[in-house]
Amino acid sequence: MASNGIPPVDFSKFFNVIDGKLESTEKTLRPLNPSTLEENPPVPLSTQQDVDRAVAAAKKAQEAWREVPWAERADILRKIGDAVAANLDELAKLVTKENGKPLMFAKIEMAAGADNFHKIANFTIPENVVDADPEHTVITRYTPIGVAVGIVPWNFPVALGTGKIAPALLTGNAIIIKPSPFTPYSALKIVEIAQPFLPPGVLQVLSGDDSLGPILTEHEGIDKISFTGSTATGKAVMRSASKTLKRVTLELGGNDPAIVCPDVDPAEVGPKLATFALLNSGQICVAIKRMYIHESVYDAVLKAMVDYVNTLKVGDGFEENVFLGPIANGPQFERVKNLLEDIQSTKLKIATGGTAAHNGSGKGYFVTPTIIDNPPEDSRIVADEPFAPIFPTLKWSDEADVIRRANDSIYGLGASVWTNDTTQAKRIASKLQAGNVWINEHANLSPTSAFGGHKHSGIGTEWGIEGVKGWCNTQTIYHKARP
Repeated sequence: MASNGIPPVDFSKFFNVIDGKLESTEKTLRPLNPSTLEENPPVPLSTQQDVDRAVAAAKKAQEAWREVPWAERADILRKIGDAVAANLDELAKLVTKENGKPLMFAKIEMAAGADNFHKIANFTIPENVVDADPEHTVITRYTPIGVAVGIVPWNFPVALGTGKIAPALLTGNAIIIKPSPFTPYSALKIVEIAQPFLPPGVLQVLSGDDSLGPILTEHEGIDKISFTGSTATGKAVMRSASKTLKRVTLELGGNDPAIVCPDVDPAEVGPKLATFALLNSGQICVAIKRMYIHESVYDAVLKAMVDYVNTLKVGDGFEENVFLGPIANGPQFERVKNLLEDIQSTKLKIATGGTAAHNGSGKGYFVTPTIIDNPPEDSRIVADEPFAPIFPTLKWSDEADVIRRANDSIYGLGASVWTNDTTQAKRIASKLQAGNVWINEHANLSPTSAFGGHKHSGIGTEWGIEGVKGWCNTQTIYHKARP
């Protein structure tokens, strides 16, 4: 329940926000709750006309918004963050209903969403004096790009959505959010919650099906696309954006390796490794996807993981003590079933779990957490990104060889090294081809740190000062003094 002068919000009805107004559409969508397979409330099904009106409103609003002083825009972000935090409990319930994640994790994601507004508001980008010669000064400054679109995935609709909204607004852009068709509810409400603090048209949201994305990415009135999602879709976004030379930021897939060295304590490290592989039912771009464990501790680490995984509860996110919710939607569930069939047909060794597509925890898209014991390097579970609560463990003995194996992927999003030897940790970390490398932890992200991938894992960065600059054009001013 909102408080402290923050307007109340009706969480039973859901609307587009166009030019500051809540709007319905003639046709609607009814996404499913992935835990129960029951329909959630109707949401708008946006059309080309809705996009055209939103873009026109954004272009008009951005002309004035860019002139609002930076400090005032930052203060507005903080107020939005406060309003999001005031509605945290209800928003978290929406995330659990649309995405399936356990409520305790949905609340953590909601807190991260509010945190994005507060922390990103603290960034500034001062003008850079390149040459201070009185006869000829050169200054580099950063200016808004214009009208942006944030395309948000279904796995973290709040954390990733607010991570686009906050820097876009701070830097003087207008932004239209397009949530996933599977998880539109939290995004629709967050943009609605933000409206009292913003001029109409500066922040808008459009709900729709798979046809909405191409309409937005091809629209001539859009100047930047920030996309988070699969590598395949990211390539399609880039092709579409190239027609009008839109700026693009792409945060794409990953196949994160974890390298576990021989000096670790298996009982301590095992549960941590499994946790970072299974959080959000493995549906995290930077989840651990491949574990390379030194042969001298392999059996002990694997046993510690198996013992821990067997204690984890799978079920509806509203049940108590649930650690793993369902796969978030039907298409992803079908992909996971196909992967499980491959594991079964290739007779890979299963340390725990199984290849059943449904684990009996209700009628939703539930999958038993599964560990594959030392499969071949070219097997699908190693080479592909599963995006599921399934991961392989592999043995290694030679440091140079395991680094080569860890880097042998088209992806380069994240990686981690687990050892008590600081020298070894830094040596291995420096040779890993990934945009984010952790030592003795994994997937510890912050809006104050740049986040991006190498290779097919993306272009550009989100968050941090580098990410904030990604919402700007660079302008260099050359000023020659008059004689």
